[in-house]
Amino acid sequence: MMPSFFLLGWRTLWRDLRAGGLRLLVVAVALAVAALTSVGFFADRLQGGLERDALQLLGGDVVIASDLPTPAAFTDKARALGLRGVTTLGFPTMGRASDAQGGASRLVALKSVEAGYPLRGSLQTADGSGAPAAPTRDVPARGEVWVDPALLEALGLKIGDPLLLGDAQLRIARTIAIEPDRGAGFMSFAPRAMVNTQDLPATGLVQPASRLTYRFAVAGDSPSAVQEFTAWAHRALQDPAVHGVRVESLDSGRPEMRQTLDRAQKFLSLVALLAALLSAVAVALAARGFANDHLDAAALLRVLGQSQRGIAGGYVVEFTLVGLFASAVGVALGYAVHHVFVLLLAGLVEATLPAPSLWPVAFGFGMGLTLMFAFGLPPVLQLARVPPLRVIRRDLGGLKPASLAVLGVGIAGFAALLLAVSSDRKLGLIAVGGFAGAVALFALLSWLAVKVLRASVNEATAPRWLVLATRQISARPIYAVVQVSSLAVGLLALVLLVLLRTDLIDSWQRATPADAPNRFVINVMPDQADAFQATLRDAGVQRYDWFPMIRGRLVAINGREVGPQDYTDDRARRLVDREFNLSNAARAPEHNTLVAGRWTEGAAGEISVEDGIAETLGLKLGDTLRFDIGGIPSEARVTSLRKVDWSSLRANFFVMYTTAQMPPELPVTYLAAYRAPGAPGFDNALVRAFPNITNVDMGATLAQVQRVLGQVIRAVEFLFGFTLAAGLVVLFAAVTATREERAREFAIMRAVGARASLLRQVQRAELAGIGLLAGFLASTVAVAVGWALARYVFDFQWTATPWVPLAGALAGAVLALAAGWWGLREVLRRPVVETLRRAAE
Repeated sequence: MMPSFFLLGWRTLWRDLRAGGLRLLVVAVALAVAALTSVGFFADRLQGGLERDALQLLGGDVVIASDLPTPAAFTDKARALGLRGVTTLGFPTMGRASDAQGGASRLVALKSVEAGYPLRGSLQTADGSGAPAAPTRDVPARGEVWVDPALLEALGLKIGDPLLLGDAQLRIARTIAIEPDRGAGFMSFAPRAMVNTQDLPATGLVQPASRLTYRFAVAGDSPSAVQEFTAWAHRALQDPAVHGVRVESLDSGRPEMRQTLDRAQKFLSLVALLAALLSAVAVALAARGFANDHLDAAALLRVLGQSQRGIAGGYVVEFTLVGLFASAVGVALGYAVHHVFVLLLAGLVEATLPAPSLWPVAFGFGMGLTLMFAFGLPPVLQLARVPPLRVIRRDLGGLKPASLAVLGVGIAGFAALLLAVSSDRKLGLIAVGGFAGAVALFALLSWLAVKVLRASVNEATAPRWLVLATRQISARPIYAVVQVSSLAVGLLALVLLVLLRTDLIDSWQRATPADAPNRFVINVMPDQADAFQATLRDAGVQRYDWFPMIRGRLVAINGREVGPQDYTDDRARRLVDREFNLSNAARAPEHNTLVAGRWTEGAAGEISVEDGIAETLGLKLGDTLRFDIGGIPSEARVTSLRKVDWSSLRANFFVMYTTAQMPPELPVTYLAAYRAPGAPGFDNALVRAFPNITNVDMGATLAQVQRVLGQVIRAVEFLFGFTLAAGLVVLFAAVTATREERAREFAIMRAVGARASLLRQVQRAELAGIGLLAGFLASTVAVAVGWALARYVFDFQWTATPWVPLAGALAGAVLALAAGWWGLREVLRRPVVETLRRAAE
């Protein structure tokens, strides 16, 4: 036999659904679950795809990546364990068409491969444009190059045409459809050109100072042998003599592989957390309103003999069923929304991701039920304690604030779930703490605003509608604070996003000088220096940065050898483990500012260090640094610190020697930064004259980066819709929580002669005032945050336009009026007699 409390819960559920009393709760829970599960489905499928394709993305079971040729100890160890090994070499360079095909040039990601590549995964190629792709175990033959289809389109070439790479001319034999270990990162934006390792020397592109990435991939049939090699490689990296080598495996992954997607996922998680937090407030408000509406019904149940346990059990059943239904709706909506993320992030996310697991579904239902139990049930369970005497005495059995213990347990469980979904403890703590801080700030400011409003309105001279509206707000200051705070938090995120997309980025771009360099040319050989500069001058380029570029690794400070193990900061460890781009000049660069010490022109044995890296590595004036430059030690003393504006698009260096001449035995190339002349074909002619150089078009590169950021921002903007909806639900819940009180007050006013038009003005003025205040506060705080971003992140001066607080205030007013109209439209329509009869019953 079905328990009586279950029957009671089932019956009250259908009654409340028909009456519309649960509508707000369902919407709030569904919004929170949809926001969180949409990100959950997206992240789950990404993780599933990475786990499915991890070995293919690596190109082997383990990869040893290094800046210099792979140390022999690693290749010998792999061979001794019976593992297969393949070496690839990658770096950016210029690819160009022959003069007969127009001579166009394009930055390419060159990759040399050898037989056996790839060890894991499958390379797929096509024999022509539009031809079907097919897996292949071949690699480019001698004299051939395989390319991305985008490179053919950019250079106006086709299969069979020659592609010039440095001093070599190779025939385009195939196009690359799928390259399993392509990965991500900056160079993945450039089209691929793949050649045979034996053709690389003929290009003349590999020079002592070139920035190269060697990847030695290892694979084997014995998992134990792979694990032994991996463990040995990690131990070998602890040797201070091993520099610039890292191990990439299934566990560690490629560092750059998920950087963009990880950041996008964190942004999305942050927005979803905000929507969930707002929804929690909405559930609490809606549940309290639900409980207020059911006080009389609960008292009647007590009169009819229903026990407190039975009433409490009935409401637990009802809220559990409502939570399950709302969660199911939210999970379905979240599943649909995550497909929009995949679409908006097309190109960053593989379209053929695996199906999601059941974890996001389980999490969605867990979150929905937690919201209902933590924030919905505490006020509703008080209905079980309503005394039967309330049926004749309406002043008995009112709701009391929930106990701190009940609220503490609920909030703790909810916070734990939020930290779990964030997958990043720091992100979760910042989100929850930032939300609490913003709410506290807005609550304080709105409370002060209510006090100021009450004191500033002169009831003797002000219009009657304004006087009455002010009394309405000041009579319920707590609800006014909740309404303003909830709407302000939702608007803050949206206004800040609009500022970032428009004002801040536009101002940042305007801060870049109009004549800033838009070309960076590297790998200019010493014997080409005079001819290269003459070519620039002949083309009308009179101003350009020209600096030697030397590759060196920091190996000692004040005579003590240093390595990654000497630092705890991640950035410091990376800096010490890689080669620096060093330079030298007799005079300090005009675009750098000395902040400490003195630059002595032409002084040998002295260096100037960028202040940021000095702080990271703990360097100070007077320290002696030793660099390993191509096996040649070079020691110098820090005599000055420079502030470098990295956003200036000028040539900048971490470390510069304060002398015009360096020892001739050091390997050196030259770097040029300039603004390209307007003459068409200049870039192509430059690469034709100096085929070994790498010419980076910063305009095209920044445009590509901005396109990627635009994709991420569009996904974040889309999810912000949930945040706005959650904010509106909170506002709607806060407005409707006082609906019956408003109805009684308006009924009394109408009974004593107030016109409906006056009361309508009062209601609109109250809602508009709340919206104006919320929008103004949100916009003001958003401007302050935007200024901080401009000052401390973008590093430029920015002043917000006056329309920002004004537009925010107007937007808040419109939203508040819309929510109030929908939630309170029947208050003025209800007959006065009916309202007064309800109040007397």
